[in-house]
Amino acid sequence: MSRFSHLAVLALGLALLSGCGPSGAHHESAAAPAADPSLAAVQKKGSIVVGLDDSFPPMGYRDESGAIVGFDIDLAREAAKRLGVKAEFKPVQWNGIIMSLNKGDIDVIWNGLTITDERRQQIGFSKPYLDNRQIVVVQPGSPITDKASLAGKTVGLQLGSSSESSLNASPAVASSLKEVRKYSDNTEALMDLSAGRIDAVVVDEVVGRYYISKKPESYRILDEDFGSESYGVGFRKNDISLRNAVDKVLDEMKADGSADKISDQWFGDEIVKK
Repeated sequence: MSRFSHLAVLALGLALLSGCGPSGAHHESAAAPAADPSLAAVQKKGSIVVGLDDSFPPMGYRDESGAIVGFDIDLAREAAKRLGVKAEFKPVQWNGIIMSLNKGDIDVIWNGLTITDERRQQIGFSKPYLDNRQIVVVQPGSPITDKASLAGKTVGLQLGSSSESSLNASPAVASSLKEVRKYSDNTEALMDLSAGRIDAVVVDEVVGRYYISKKPESYRILDEDFGSESYGVGFRKNDISLRNAVDKVLDEMKADGSADKISDQWFGDEIVKK
């Protein structure tokens, strides 16, 4: 055997030995980490518990019979069905809903939840499925015409909402206000506006326009707003397999027209983000 052949045999033997050694086994386990159990846990119990504010029409609220209905309710039900589980809806105080999620009281937040950097530090999000703006609602005869004319006025908003964050992100406007009155829900804030107890309400556009469609004579929307945003489903940060599964079924619902059909029913238009 030539010197070259001896070297070739030696190299082959070393390669085989290294493949069988501890370092080879370590590399294999690192390449295939175990999936987190979040999806399997939901499928095992046969349900996904959806946390929501049940006074947030048209996303999620109680109808005249007390049943929880809404755009997000229908979207979540269809997604749960495609995951092979049942959607259960659990009302939670909005300003404590992230704590409820991280404690394990609920599996997801699915209720017009705005994707923000602050919330990303605490929870994970699905892909965005709906765009939204933070609008300013006033009475029809109000002298308020833009954000600058809010100076010295009392503004209402929902405690712990993205409306509060959006207002605080405009410090010049926020510091010019006489008072920021915080409510447990938008219904109460808009009722106080209609009664003249406050001067304006900062609210999600999808919610504001829903209320205005019911009482168009009671409200007016300013042309200026406090910025655009997107809605997503909220998950515990480590629940990656559940998040990926929800993203997948939402993509399927967008592709086959199911999401557009639900959107048409609630908004009269196909506004789901593709």
